[in-house]
Amino acid sequence: MLNPEAIGFARHPLIISNLKGHFMRKKKWNYWCVFGEDLLFSAAISHLDYAAVCFVYILDYETQRFYEKQIVLPVGRKVKMPEEVLESVKFVNDRISVQLVHMQGETHLSVTIPDFDNEVLHADLHILHPEHDDSLNVVIPWKRDLFHFTAKHYSLPTTGFVKIGDKRYNFNPDYSFAVLDYGRGVWPRDAEWNWAMASQRSGGRRIGLNFGGKWTDGTGMTENAIFVDGVMTKVHEDVIFTYSPENYMHPWHIRTKFSDQVDMTFSPFFERTAKTNAQLIQRNVHQLVGYFNGRVKLHDGTFLRIRQMLGCAEEHRAKW
Repeated sequence: MLNPEAIGFARHPLIISNLKGHFMRKKKWNYWCVFGEDLLFSAAISHLDYAAVCFVYILDYETQRFYEKQIVLPVGRKVKMPEEVLESVKFVNDRISVQLVHMQGETHLSVTIPDFDNEVLHADLHILHPEHDDSLNVVIPWKRDLFHFTAKHYSLPTTGFVKIGDKRYNFNPDYSFAVLDYGRGVWPRDAEWNWAMASQRSGGRRIGLNFGGKWTDGTGMTENAIFVDGVMTKVHEDVIFTYSPENYMHPWHIRTKFSDQVDMTFSPFFERTAKTNAQLIQRNVHQLVGYFNGRVKLHDGTFLRIRQMLGCAEEHRAKW
């Protein structure tokens, strides 16, 4: 059951996600996305109670080379999902190895895949968590027995490399920034959400954007926030996503429901689709990579202009 005192948001991860019972309904994931200068690199470990799922994908911005590898382990007993946000987690077998080791204010992300688009992939990334940065931590209450805790960490400077075959991508911490999306919850069978995010240096400042829609509607809580040099402006209004389900590559509009606090246009240049159609899980994801333009209002009442800021927006539908 949800502890009512946990409902709300915090600037630091205070919640212990000790989910019990609710077999088949618990959903747990650690999703990382790293925006490098030349490459988007993403790795995720998730557990859906009846299966553990791990996926890794890359996108070369210039050539638009894209490849994704996903491994599903039925039951997934060997995959242990930690109860706290910044704890280590791993998914290791002979087809894929993803290890996230957190220690001394840094996450070491190590990935090895022997067959990744017929080449060997090896990633070795060091992700810094600046000591005084805010993060977005929200408990969304649907009912006493249906709820979700999400933690979003933004603008995390990243160093290291990703090597695919003979091609090596280097990550410079001045221009490469990671996003962590940590989730632990008890979900309904049907779920739908929008998510938009960006994590870049702009105008000399580290900027993070996080906007979500649909899944938080009617709960009184949102996952909407803006980060500037580690300081979070919480957006308490719902955000409306307007886009074309007939053509996801058309521009998206992302705006606060009642005010002018968020007024953004997102122009995609690449579409990632991911579909799962198994006995217990159906999933349909349209994730777009593109550029944000517009403005957002910060906590001090000033407007921050966003110009050509690289990021992602998605529509996700699931029966799980």
